[in-house]
Amino acid sequence: MPGRWGVGLLIAAAGMAFAPTQAPAQDFYAGKSIDFIVGHYVGGGYDIYARAVARHLARHIPGNPTIVVRNMPGAGSAKAGLHITHTAARDGTVIGAVTPGAIMSALLDGRSDSTFDPTKALFIGTANYGTRICVTMKDAGLQSFNDVLKRKTVIGSAAINDGTHDYAFMVKNVTGAQLSIVTGYKGTSDIGLAMERREVDGACGWDWASFKSQRARWLKDNLANVHVQIGHDPDEELTSRGVPPLWNFIKSDEDRKVVEPITGQQVFHRSYIAPPACLRRSSRRCAPPSWRR
Repeated sequence: MPGRWGVGLLIAAAGMAFAPTQAPAQDFYAGKSIDFIVGHYVGGGYDIYARAVARHLARHIPGNPTIVVRNMPGAGSAKAGLHITHTAARDGTVIGAVTPGAIMSALLDGRSDSTFDPTKALFIGTANYGTRICVTMKDAGLQSFNDVLKRKTVIGSAAINDGTHDYAFMVKNVTGAQLSIVTGYKGTSDIGLAMERREVDGACGWDWASFKSQRARWLKDNLANVHVQIGHDPDEELTSRGVPPLWNFIKSDEDRKVVEPITGQQVFHRSYIAPPACLRRSSRRCAPPSWRR
């Protein structure tokens, strides 16, 4: 159960990060609140996970502050990342949830002062190791990924840096799948509604854990076909359902080299970060002295 263990380890790590010394931290946090900035829309997988973590996090921080979840979607969560690293208070009252796509894109594409720079953030931990899937509604008539390779399949996706965008294009480019990718949806919750309305056939890059939570009825009532799983290692549950790994459909070594660093992001699938450490003791936005190491 990587998700369950991941959340537990994250909470423990956050508790240590927010409490280097017990008494001063307890005095500092008593009666205060911590803003939990989620770089995605309400109802999506990142929002669901963040709210689950927030529900338990306060009791692991001395002083038991209130945790307030605030959604700040935009640019595949890079907007939230920029806020956390450039604008948010640096006194331990702000943490954030960002996508691995936002982190990797910033590292690989070059940066300026106006973009999210993940090297300036303090990384608290990750909630889970993720496996992503490509899925279509049953009535789309696509029984297996071989059908997706041969027939036009309309796929809904969110913005760049989001898994539903980046993974859909990756699958299309490395397998030759006949994907027609429609961008502009707010996230998997929005894409799921579009699938039910038959605006699109399906989605690629949907996190399996989120899918099971958001669309449990689809699985129970056999309304959807999961065509392929995407990750470094096979997911036991998906394998037991007969869902093949993406690696089975990648023919060239060059394409495998492209996919490996992308799926490597899933090791830090749901990253939680804090603003950078203070550089000036006189800054009003700096943490109390007991935090400095």
